[in-house]
Amino acid sequence: MSHLVYGASKDGHYTGTVTQSVIVAVSVPAIWQEISNIAGLAGWVSDVKKTVFLSKTKKGLGASRKIFFADGSQVVEYIVGWQEEKYLSYIATSGLPLEGYHATISIAAKGKKSSITWTSFLISRGSDRKEFEEFLSFMDSFYRDSLKNLKEKLEKQHASI
Repeated sequence: MSHLVYGASKDGHYTGTVTQSVIVAVSVPAIWQEISNIAGLAGWVSDVKKTVFLSKTKKGLGASRKIFFADGSQVVEYIVGWQEEKYLSYIATSGLPLEGYHATISIAAKGKKSSITWTSFLISRGSDRKEFEEFLSFMDSFYRDSLKNLKEKLEKQHASI
C-alpha cells in the first residue's frame, strides 16, 4: 500500500507523507525484537552498509544512530517516540535533502499474522516541486523494498523455529 500526499506552505516549502505496509506471518514480539534494535538496520533496510549508536541509550526515547548507506551518504536519527511492541518514531537531523523528516514504524496484530506500517512526514528544503515529488517517490520505493526485506527475513527466521 502506497500513499503519497503533498502540499505547499506559504514559505514555498512542500510537505508530504509516505506510507507503506506489509503483512507478516510472524508475531508482534518477534517483529518488535527486530525493529527495536535500532542499530540492526543493515539486515533489512535497503542499501544500508552499517548503523552505529551515537548515544549510550540503545533503546527508547533519546537513543540515536548514524546510518551509513552504500552510496556513501550518512543520516543521523534520534528516537522521539517509543511504545514497546507498538511503535517507534524518529527524526532525521542530518543527511537528507529535507528541512524536516519524522517517521514511525508501527506494528499491529492481525489474527495469526502482523501488520507493519512505515509512515513519514517530510518537509522540502526548497521550492522545487518536481525534485520533492521525485524524493517522495524514492522514499515510497525505499520503504516498500525495505519492508519486503524485513518480511522475508522474519518469515525465514521464524519458519525454522
